[in-house]
Amino acid sequence: MKNYTITVNGNVYDVTVEEGASTGAAASAPVVAPKKAAPAPKAAAPAGAQGSVKVNAPMQGKIVSVKATAGQAVKKGEVLLVLEAMKMENEIVAPQDGTIASINVGAGDKVESGAVLATMN
Repeated sequence: MKNYTITVNGNVYDVTVEEGASTGAAASAPVVAPKKAAPAPKAAAPAGAQGSVKVNAPMQGKIVSVKATAGQAVKKGEVLLVLEAMKMENEIVAPQDGTIASINVGAGDKVESGAVLATMN
């Protein structure tokens, strides 16, 4: 038997594979034991820089561009970021009038669904 440590989408798994002469589809499946990976540290905004209104990612994807900056006044519906998901660019817009308190992502960052992309006051 051989033991391997495999990382898939940030999750670490210890996998044990049984060696044998059989190479057909009838071979037994490997035993997979999930192992908790330490979360990657994120760059946190300075204390007090977070706004009261959070702008969350509607789906997982990659940030293509950031159109707003911290301190910028925005109107409801104004584009803050562009998120690419499933080969489509999705505009992430301001949910209300206000001022951008923080932008928590940068161009090229990969984000999960529900991640806080920006905050507003």
